[in-house]
Amino acid sequence: MKQSEIKEASTAELQERLAELKKATTDLKIAHAISPLENPIQLRGQRRAIARIATELTKREVQ
Repeated sequence: MKQSEIKEASTAELQERLAELKKATTDLKIAHAISPLENPIQLRGQRRAIARIATELTKREVQ
């Protein structure tokens, strides 16, 4: 998700997407522990997407 998409999305959509990303990240971590992922960089990308969304949600709460 790009930063512009995050800014345009509603708070409810962002919370839903955040939950989905957290679950997918957990699943990837478990899969990576069992056998190495073909592309372990996926984990980094998902962590960063989670951080972007969480930052935007926090920003909205403060305002």
